[in-house]
Amino acid sequence: MIRLKLFFIAFLAVAATCAISCTKDDAPAIIDEPSSGGNNDNDTISIMDHLSITVNGMEFTATLVDNESARAFAAMLPMTIDMSELNGNEKYYYLDSDLPTNSVRPGTIHAGDLMLYGSSCVVLFYDTFQSGYSYTRLGSIDNPAGLAAALGHGNATVTFAFQ
Repeated sequence: MIRLKLFFIAFLAVAATCAISCTKDDAPAIIDEPSSGGNNDNDTISIMDHLSITVNGMEFTATLVDNESARAFAAMLPMTIDMSELNGNEKYYYLDSDLPTNSVRPGTIHAGDLMLYGSSCVVLFYDTFQSGYSYTRLGSIDNPAGLAAALGHGNATVTFAFQ
């Protein structure tokens, strides 16, 4: 019984030490330096707060999430691509190289979501709907009003850049 108590106390001490020394604040959020930082999709990368997505002369501001995939995507910018239409709710483009993934099934896709399907397909959604597909979140347009009209019904040329 004493051994069990000693083991439990030692376990708590190690857990507390790790919790104190392994905080997220220790990880840099600098886009120019590679990071193996966390994949918490609710956090944004502060240096990326001014991402510009331009479609047919209309500019939208977007925010990327703080994950490996978004950092790898950001490292490719600026980029102008011809995105293809799919399903009346999204535009997509296959990159020449794979990005890191951390895919999940979001359930609800929101207008303005910027996601990665598989490891190389960038998808910009312009309609809100339910989906059973898995995606890696890259970010989202801060105010998607007018996005569907700007993207139109066919293919669209889209520029991603930092302001």
